Amino acid sequence: MAPLLMVLLVLNIIPTSISTTSTTTTSANHANNAISYPDFQHLNVKETIAETKMKPTKASETNQPLETHEDSKVSSEGKSWKMKLVHRDEISHDNNKDHYRHRFHQRLKRDLKWVTSLMSRLRHGGDGANSTSGDGGVNYKVEDFGSEVVSGMEQGSGEYFIRIGVGSPPRSQYVVIDSGSDIVWVQCQPCNRCYHQSDPVFDPADSASYTGVSCTSAVCDRLEKAGCHEGRCRYEVSYGDGSYTKGTLALETLTFGRTAIRNVAIGCGHMNQGMFVGAAGLLGLGSGSMSFVGQLGGQTGGAFSYCLVSRGTGSSGSLEFGRAAMPVGAAWVPLLRNQQAPSFYYVGLAGLGVGGMRVPISEDVFRLTELGSGGVVMDTGTAVTRFPTLAYEAFRNAFIAQTANLPRASGVSIFDTCYDLFGFVSVRVPTVSFYFSGGPILTLPARNFLIPVDDAGTFCFAFAPSPSGLSILGNIQQEGIQISFDGANGFVGFGPNVC
Repeated sequence: MAPLLMVLLVLNIIPTSISTTSTTTTSANHANNAISYPDFQHLNVKETIAETKMKPTKASETNQPLETHEDSKVSSEGKSWKMKLVHRDEISHDNNKDHYRHRFHQRLKRDLKWVTSLMSRLRHGGDGANSTSGDGGVNYKVEDFGSEVVSGMEQGSGEYFIRIGVGSPPRSQYVVIDSGSDIVWVQCQPCNRCYHQSDPVFDPADSASYTGVSCTSAVCDRLEKAGCHEGRCRYEVSYGDGSYTKGTLALETLTFGRTAIRNVAIGCGHMNQGMFVGAAGLLGLGSGSMSFVGQLGGQTGGAFSYCLVSRGTGSSGSLEFGRAAMPVGAAWVPLLRNQQAPSFYYVGLAGLGVGGMRVPISEDVFRLTELGSGGVVMDTGTAVTRFPTLAYEAFRNAFIAQTANLPRASGVSIFDTCYDLFGFVSVRVPTVSFYFSGGPILTLPARNFLIPVDDAGTFCFAFAPSPSGLSILGNIQQEGIQISFDGANGFVGFGPNVC
């Protein structure tokens, strides 16, 4: 059995004791750290509320030319590069008097749409690309490089954005980072139907490196919904809420900082609609061969690591690709494969805990069936973690039972368990834990499960029931935790670093 792990991320939490031990597991030669602490912790209410009133950063402060990013960290050993990551809420054009509450409600509306689209993609077997192996005719070499990653515009969708250059010369664009998608795509001219984006729409006619993909190409064969028009390969990705992107598949140069990656297969969208407003498109980080990670192939070993920046702290997270990104001392959990949805990263979840006590929920509730239904997906695009209704209700009730001394507030949006903490400096709350199959336990910091929904002291239990048997581990619960995907060996790691 793998050693027990309880990860304590010290983000406005006051632990009474922390002890650390280290052991080694034979799985992929990864080491695990075990950290133990009391079954209750403190949430600094006063400081957290103050963070909701912080003056947002202006978009112009991060909209710098790609060539001038000096703070990128590049590994000189192996194929690895690291980039700065900032939460999208740090950049804002919102002049609404009740800025935080308005922004929060907009975020939840986007999240509902995102979950709807994810469910649809699962029902239809992915997002338009299969996981067929091979280079498919894409042949390029990546040197070590780095660039800056920033958050998306306030009016955009998705929670974390990357700033890249598209074409030659590179045109700066914001794209959504999505660990549940494979296709890399941007809106393109001529645009028969395009939603609003923060940057000018990319025009292939202005790029010396743009090359359309023929219908007979092996790259075109890797699309599940490939079409053909005037000899050129067509792609189409549709989402459950009515969002879609349609256009031409092409080979193009993508620029990260000062380094150009040539012949990346991307979708050039001429008809696009939906929840990606603000971003130019999407950078798929899924496990399929058409994702950005898949196309880099052996050059990074399917390995990448990220730290999603915590809201309101003014700090930066990171996104790093390559074998050098794999940390020593993380708790490693096997990735599960779903042939019906090969783009998604599934993990085995055995149960949930509150206050150090495991909630009586059958492990079968979280099981990925042989037919590909159910299971637990890790997704950077979903904000709020969802569990099947029966599991969520048992989990929520256990939390309520241990917070009976806290004053309740009315539910807000998708949250039915909220508290009025106005006037409190700090509150004592039970720990919340994820029990993974095989032994590891991830215990969240208080700010990752009891979150402010306004600047007046209303905090809510940041989980929601799933409309299906699928569970989704969202980005609010992932914030501040170093998370690493080792695709070649089939593991995802938690910790040991915080961010």
